[in-house]
Amino acid sequence: MDVTVTDFCIDQYEITNAQFAEFVKATEYVTVAERPLSKEQFPDLPDEQRLPGSLVFEMAKPGVKEVSFLSWWHWTTGANWQHPFGKESAIANKSNYPVVHIAYEDALAYAKWAGKSLPTEAQWEYAARGGLDGATYTWGDQYSEKKANTWQGIFPFFNTKADGHLGIAPVGSFAPNGYGLYDMTGNVWEWTADLFQVRHDHKSHQINPIALNQSFDPNKPDESALHVIKGGSYLCAPNYCSRFRPAARESESPDTGTTHIGFRLVKNLVESAKLPFISKNHGKTNQYFLSATSP
Repeated sequence: MDVTVTDFCIDQYEITNAQFAEFVKATEYVTVAERPLSKEQFPDLPDEQRLPGSLVFEMAKPGVKEVSFLSWWHWTTGANWQHPFGKESAIANKSNYPVVHIAYEDALAYAKWAGKSLPTEAQWEYAARGGLDGATYTWGDQYSEKKANTWQGIFPFFNTKADGHLGIAPVGSFAPNGYGLYDMTGNVWEWTADLFQVRHDHKSHQINPIALNQSFDPNKPDESALHVIKGGSYLCAPNYCSRFRPAARESESPDTGTTHIGFRLVKNLVESAKLPFISKNHGKTNQYFLSATSP
């Protein structure tokens, strides 16, 4: 299916803890994970279970041979962007790591403050491919455990750390793609502006397509307003998920933040500059101008 995206700028890296801390300092913003669960949304929960928190990944315990699907996710009181694994954890010395536990509205709030927006799914995928149209991965057609921060070994039982990282890696730890963009594969999932729909047929031959009207995932029939996340994360393994391909996608509830979801932003260009792929440094948020018209 062919679509067209016009020129845009995109962040070279995923938004980091340091960048998000600057936003919070300037605005006093409180993320979804730092707020108590609302009585309107969860009317049957007792007050003691409304404490702020988020979902944290835990590897299967040694000696366990089988685990139930998604049992590696645990609701953890006190988990948020400043305390990724619960209130006893911290992000000291991790200023250059991607910020996580970011719900969709948190990403939107940061984008508004920064004067940018979340990428559409089409923009994100175009940028992720780095000029390799049709390639399976951002670097080519052969999977490599050294090209990105993914899971090596049998998920969720053990990770060999063949890529050098057991968990999240600092941004820019691996080689960039053909457009000079880092971590378009693995590390953390990234929010897009599109609502999730199973197929892309409705976008065919459109310019700057975006799905905003409705969402549906047959695997999550009771959830609405699901958004597309792209790129996979450090938890994606060839034996599980494997959605670290540019074409791959997943649906995510907008009020959910986890230890493996972050974001990066785009700036749409009012006029098409028709530039080649030229690196432009814009201070703290390095960006690339993309002449992104793609037939």
